[in-house]
Amino acid sequence: MHFIKQFAIALSLSAPFVAAVAQNATATKVTVDNPYGIAAIWAQGDFVALATLTVLAVMSLGSWYFGIVKLIAQARMLKDAKEARERFWKAATTDEGLRQLGEDSAFRYIAEEGIKSAKRHEGTLHDVVDLSTWVGMSIRRAVDEITERNQGGLAFLATVGSTAPFVGLFGTVWGIYHALTAIGMSGQASIDKVAGPVGESLIMTAIGLAVAVPAVLGYNWLVRRNKTAMALVRQFSGELHMVLIAGVQRKQG
Repeated sequence: MHFIKQFAIALSLSAPFVAAVAQNATATKVTVDNPYGIAAIWAQGDFVALATLTVLAVMSLGSWYFGIVKLIAQARMLKDAKEARERFWKAATTDEGLRQLGEDSAFRYIAEEGIKSAKRHEGTLHDVVDLSTWVGMSIRRAVDEITERNQGGLAFLATVGSTAPFVGLFGTVWGIYHALTAIGMSGQASIDKVAGPVGESLIMTAIGLAVAVPAVLGYNWLVRRNKTAMALVRQFSGELHMVLIAGVQRKQG
């Protein structure tokens, strides 16, 4: 009983010391820098490692930039499609409906090209081509320009999604090469000789995947949204074609 009482007294006296040691150990653990992180690679890496990191950073920034820009452009086109459906087709004439659309609207551009082609057809050399073919060709050309404009930036996302893993793999191979070189020069495969290069190679792989995956997901999503927007554009152009032909024929009749 006396022994238990002495043990309890000793334990209570040593408790502050144990707590201080644990706190000191925790503080020491927090303040230790990671010698195998991205910051260490950037500070101590050679030209090839830095160039690989730079290329991956440019790919990532470019993919996010084009992805956001395309998302905003597609949202605006979908809004313009709703505006054309609610305003253009409810106007009394095509000229009045044209004034209801925004200045930079893709649907206004298609309507302008169609209306101008219909007005230019009569009394010129274009008479050798029938009205429907002439107007349809002008509208199709405008739709092709809109399609090409909407495709801009998607090729970059596809390129990043397909090449970023290989750029990261190149950094992996280079890091493993450094690990093998360190082993050969030291004559022993100790952990301190290979941990840095192997860690560098794994970080390169992770960064390559982190760049590629959002680019691929963003590309697939934007392509689907682009198909939806272009379907609305083609629907508008087909209806415009019929309205212009019917309007010209009514005037001639």
